[in-house]
Amino acid sequence: MSALDAREARLAARGRVLARALPARRRALPGALLGILADGCVVGLLGLSMWLIVRAGEQPPILHLTFAIVGVRALAIGRAAFRYVERISSHDAALAQLAVLRASTFEALVPRIPGAIESHRRGEVLAAFVDDVDQLQDEPLRVRQPLIVSGAVVILSLITITLISPLAALVLLVALLASGALAVWLSARMAGRYDRELSAARAGLIDALLERFASAEVLAAFGAVGMQRSRIDRAEARLAEVQLRRARSAGLTGAILTLAAGIASLGTLVVLLPALGTGISAPLFSAAVIVPAAVFEIFAQVPAALAARRAVQASADRVAALTETPLPAEIPVEDPDPATGSSEVPAPVPGAPLLRVRGLSVRHPGAARDAVTGLDFEVAPGETLVITGESGAGKSTLALALVRFLDYGGSYELGGREVSELPIRTVRETVGLCEQTPHLFDADLRQNLKFARDTASDDELLAALARVGLAEWAAERGGLDAPVGEHGALVSGGQAQRIGLARVLLADFPILVLDEPTAGVDRARADSLLSDLLAAVPEDRAVLLITHTELPAGVRASSLELPAPVVR
Repeated sequence: MSALDAREARLAARGRVLARALPARRRALPGALLGILADGCVVGLLGLSMWLIVRAGEQPPILHLTFAIVGVRALAIGRAAFRYVERISSHDAALAQLAVLRASTFEALVPRIPGAIESHRRGEVLAAFVDDVDQLQDEPLRVRQPLIVSGAVVILSLITITLISPLAALVLLVALLASGALAVWLSARMAGRYDRELSAARAGLIDALLERFASAEVLAAFGAVGMQRSRIDRAEARLAEVQLRRARSAGLTGAILTLAAGIASLGTLVVLLPALGTGISAPLFSAAVIVPAAVFEIFAQVPAALAARRAVQASADRVAALTETPLPAEIPVEDPDPATGSSEVPAPVPGAPLLRVRGLSVRHPGAARDAVTGLDFEVAPGETLVITGESGAGKSTLALALVRFLDYGGSYELGGREVSELPIRTVRETVGLCEQTPHLFDADLRQNLKFARDTASDDELLAALARVGLAEWAAERGGLDAPVGEHGALVSGGQAQRIGLARVLLADFPILVLDEPTAGVDRARADSLLSDLLAAVPEDRAVLLITHTELPAGVRASSLELPAPVVR
């Protein structure tokens, strides 16, 4: 791919991310119109107030000032009222779209785990999903709407001043263009690189914090807490430095526009002074001189919006790097087109085994060789197949392929139907994986079980716990309201495995894949745990048990040993 093609692909990916951040036009339009009214009231209030002050100094009949008095009051009320309603409307639209953006970003990340984003640090992924996705809401709020509103108000103001004096309008236009170009150039030159550094600094801080929390026990055991704290301090200092430099550039831009507003008012004064009293009245003269100050206040949104645009685009690029890059060939993708007919699940072939593989091979994304190759086996309802092998032989890789987290070569059939021709959702509703380290959420026991089936009643949840031997333990802990802690910190490894199996049983999978269920459990308890887990599985379910330990006595199962990994 040429550099031009790569740039076009990057811009297209950025555009798709930004498009997801934009509310629908019908949701965004009211906020833009209200913003124009609010900023228009700002300019009108300053100009009309100055006209009223000067005109009142001429002591005309009070009736001649009534319309201006009422107008000033109306504009003052309108400025606040329109601004309030505009904030509600625009933020409501942006925040509603932010929820959609978060959901769509999460959905795009799901098929990339595991395997597709392993080159990114955890801090980078978390910063992109949290900070960068939140930053994208600035696209409608701080980029597009300010540009639309300020552009409309500035044009209307120039038209109004042109009716008073075309020369004054020309002076204001030149001042706007010159100061705007200078402010944008300085902002881009000074703050552009800091926008790029901001994400790296933020990701560095998050990565340091995650390592501190995740490795607290190890750091404390080796006396390295202080060293990690120093790393966090350096990351905080770096982030503060980048933010401070960005703030300085914004302050310089504001100073340039303030100076230009004064120059524009002075220039208007100079060009209109010869016509004072002849071609233009004193009240109109004063209004024309003071209006540039209000116009520049509105125009100041333009450089700020362009600066925000750079930050938003940088965030969009980082999100796109995670969600818009093509998936590796080893990761299967569901066809989203319903016209393909993939949503219809074909009936099982009569007489076909529940699961059968022939010449199965699996490869990790980006790997040079297959982790698993040439596997042949089949499983019927009620059967247990034990898959063994040395570490690195590909046992867990095989489990990922069976639930379609990874693609495969060869043949893999469910009910006589090739899995590649079935919807991925159907495969994952048929084959359930109880992973080596089940993830437990920082919630109570009830919620951790309901992730498998949210419609399950408390009686069904307790029955599932009883089947995996946790009924007495749960009762001692307070029942389903018992907390499990972050990442299951309040339960043992064996209890976590039982909770994971209870979730699998609640989901009622026809085929269960148990990946190293006794990992981290001492040998004395491993046999008891494994016997209890297998006994809890209904008799009409097929079980694929991946383990590196021997089976306890009395367990009937066929076995398959994976070949030792090839070392190169």
